[in-house]
Amino acid sequence: MPGGLDPTEEYDGSIRVRLLDDTDGIEEVRCASYYDAIAVVKENQHDVTAAKIIDRDDEVVFTSVDTRIEDWAAEWEHAKRSLSVTVEDYDCPYDNIACFADDLCVQCKMDKVQNEY
Repeated sequence: MPGGLDPTEEYDGSIRVRLLDDTDGIEEVRCASYYDAIAVVKENQHDVTAAKIIDRDDEVVFTSVDTRIEDWAAEWEHAKRSLSVTVEDYDCPYDNIACFADDLCVQCKMDKVQNEY
């Protein structure tokens, strides 16, 4: 009898790129980082039907059918940078929870433009 319970699932902590091809089937590439995953997608994007990036929680975070990898990578870099900086407090007068000092909601942007002129 073993000394404890065996794990019910395994977790290797890697990011995966799934390359889907109508003729060759599915190939999965394990990557150590998002940078590696982005490079794999860029390298193979024209040779496959679709490419997907799957995160460490087994969720699809990118699909080449929906978005260009260059656009997604730029947005990912922006989000990563936003998480690493301290954002000043900002109280949206319209109570929009997605409104920040560095990323205003539409109403606040319109107010800002109107106040400039």
